[in-house]
This record gives sequence, C-alpha cells and structure tokens, in this order.
Amino acid sequence: MELNELAGYGYFFATLFLVVATYSYIYHLYSKKKDATGVDYEHYSDMALKDDIGDTPVKPILDEKEK
Repeated sequence: MELNELAGYGYFFATLFLVVATYSYIYHLYSKKKDATGVDYEHYSDMALKDDIGDTPVKPILDEKEK
C-alpha cells in the first residue's frame, strides 16, 4: 500500500465521517427545538429582522396581575 492509496482512503473516510456528523447535528437541531428548561428558542430566530419600534415583541410581556 503506497502513500497515495493510504491518503485516498483517509480522505474518503474523513469525508464520510464529516458528512455523517453534519447530518447528525442537523437532525439534533431540528429534533430538539426546546432546551432543558423547555423553552423553544426557534421563534427568536426572526428577531434580528423584526427589530423596528412598532413591531410586536417576540415574547409577550405579562403584567404582574396575569402572573
């Protein structure tokens, strides 16, 4: 086995590992939308686009009476 053949196998397996790791991470992100406390942060992703003074808040503000 020459060095070029070994490098080819190494490149193939490294690429395969990175593809599997990337898809696993993407699946993890979309299957676990809530963190450990149960908060879903996906609705915060649009906050940078909707930051005008007249826009509705991302999370509604509750009065002390409603708590």
